[in-house]
Amino acid sequence: MGITVRDFFSPEQQKAITKAIAEAEHQTSGEIRVHIENSLKGDVLDRAAYLFRTLGMSKTELRNGVLIYLTVNSRQFAILGDSGIHKMVPENFWDKIKHQMLADFRENKFTEGLISAISSTGEQLKKHFPYMVNDKNELPDEISFGKN
Repeated sequence: MGITVRDFFSPEQQKAITKAIAEAEHQTSGEIRVHIENSLKGDVLDRAAYLFRTLGMSKTELRNGVLIYLTVNSRQFAILGDSGIHKMVPENFWDKIKHQMLADFRENKFTEGLISAISSTGEQLKKHFPYMVNDKNELPDEISFGKN
């Protein structure tokens, strides 16, 4: 049996990831969430889409939520943005971020790769969804964990 989902990132690493989410969201009105599970049965994008709905990510006012989904033991990930984002960006919008995450993950730099992806997501979103003075945090910044 592999490492448990809650132990994959240390408490310090989890704080750094949460901080990166908060910092990225100070650049954009977009909302970023990270969800981690131990393993995956089925397609990673199907699971990410299910979690996107389950976590209430489509309830943002501008439909500009982003989910970064990781599976620890299955070693898979997906980045999924809401419909408001997809109306504004090209089809390959997430490719550069995904390629950098994959390169970092292959070097076992999971925290660094995730933080870099979060920061890059904030940078990209601010072009289409700039931070507004009256912006409110519509979704939690904390990492959510699967039960498996």
